[in-house]
Amino acid sequence: MSGEVLSLKDVSINRGDTPIVHDVSLTVAPGTVTVVLGANGAGKTTLMDGIAGLAPVTSGTIQLDGAPIEKFPVYKRSQAGLGYVEQARTVFRTLTVEQNLLVSRSGKGDAEKVYELFPELKKRRSLQAGHLSGGEQQMLVLGRALISDPKIILIDEMSLGLAPVVVRRLMHAVKDLVGLGIAVLLIEQFANLALEIGANAYVLRKGRVVFDGPCDEIRGDSERLHEFYFGAMPTDAVVEAGGENQ
Repeated sequence: MSGEVLSLKDVSINRGDTPIVHDVSLTVAPGTVTVVLGANGAGKTTLMDGIAGLAPVTSGTIQLDGAPIEKFPVYKRSQAGLGYVEQARTVFRTLTVEQNLLVSRSGKGDAEKVYELFPELKKRRSLQAGHLSGGEQQMLVLGRALISDPKIILIDEMSLGLAPVVVRRLMHAVKDLVGLGIAVLLIEQFANLALEIGANAYVLRKGRVVFDGPCDEIRGDSERLHEFYFGAMPTDAVVEAGGENQ
């Protein structure tokens, strides 16, 4: 395996005929969390969709474990080791937890590995997925990505609509995924929580990378994050904020 499980070089991606992501280059190392941040509309989800094959890459290259995949259909990217947890917590609501896992297995993976990561699901393995809480459904979606035996999992806003205590539980699970040697590319609205578990971060603004560096450089620095997200913060806003981190 190369030193990078995922590598993008000068990647541009459209939504329909509209250019959204412009000349993005990034790398993700095996067994690490790489965080993607940015304001709403910055192009984060389009970036993930392009990597996963759900949005057209108009230029640039995407390599998974050193092999180009930008021309692969979605299923071939999955077979190559790319898992994708999209924003919508899509589960088969009338199937049990275990059935949801088995239909996602594709001959690979072991449900017991998922239950080790999420003991909450093991207790509910015979329950229909539609009766799970929002947090449990998100655990199941993560479990379905894990059971396909991926090299990397893309995770887009897994915390959406969930209570902070549930979000912290899910962040712990992401750390456990890394402990299994799986790389994670994470979009997250709770920036500082994501930066706590990440090694490196990229910040997008208007579809372009405006920061690329260690998470430690920007964790807890609300003024700097605001500048990356929106441009320079007005001086009076900085004074009013009192320099506090958020």
